[in-house]
Amino acid sequence: MIVDREAGTSFELTSAEARRYERDGFLVRKAAFDTAEIARLRQAAERAANLAQALSEGGSSYILDGKRFVDSGYVTIQFEHAASSEAIRVIEPVHQLDSRLEALIDDPRLVEPMRCLVGKENIALWTDKLNLKRPREGSGFGWHQDSPYWLHDCAHVDQLPNVLLAFDDATDANGCLRVIRGSHTRGCLPGRRDGTQLGGFYTDPGHFDESQQVSLEVPAGSLVFFSPHMVHGSLPNNSDQPRRAIILTYQPSGYPMLKSGEMRNVCQGLNQTKPEPTQPTSRHLSNKLS
Repeated sequence: MIVDREAGTSFELTSAEARRYERDGFLVRKAAFDTAEIARLRQAAERAANLAQALSEGGSSYILDGKRFVDSGYVTIQFEHAASSEAIRVIEPVHQLDSRLEALIDDPRLVEPMRCLVGKENIALWTDKLNLKRPREGSGFGWHQDSPYWLHDCAHVDQLPNVLLAFDDATDANGCLRVIRGSHTRGCLPGRRDGTQLGGFYTDPGHFDESQQVSLEVPAGSLVFFSPHMVHGSLPNNSDQPRRAIILTYQPSGYPMLKSGEMRNVCQGLNQTKPEPTQPTSRHLSNKLS
């Protein structure tokens, strides 16, 4: 549902916001979460990171293009690019590692706008990931879309909008999210053909206009909604400040999550199904650091 008012108690999209998202492919709501809430979520993120570190010790490790990944069951943990680094870069999925992160799935500040963007009253979680861009170590990510990562696992890839919740102030210096305004209108774009293992997941630069990039510098607690077809990326964290964020991706209800095979409908808890074993293949490399 779209509302016609600009303010009020509802978190649904206004008509102006819906038009802006349709035109640009992204939408920002600044400081949707207050300082105390974000402080608790930062603590939850660090608890999850500690659990993931422990999980990685018994997981299945593999290298793609010099980057280290570890699969522990259906959880994929990606480490920073330096060969000797033990710093975690991304955890996907992450909600099951902390109850505060789990509760975000049902938060109306995320859910009400997502119902409009998915185009369904009843929605579910597709995937979620924790991005940990540590000071002076956090690496960037080249221009890419999410939809090509998911295309082979999902028949409704157009209905997989993302929402990023910033746990820290995001700036150019610490590697904030960057998007190519309007790039979502062209659907899935071709990937690079450079002979690398992961090159096909980066968008061919000949198919978008880099001059249309927007640097999304937002304060902690802000929400950034963006299309699965949006070309986006980030620079490394060259500052002394962290840039932590969680990204949740929603879908119509009744479909299983990407990696676990379980079903997580919003506000209805987890309907257990037996997950298939996760194999360390490129199909599951949606654990990107945006």
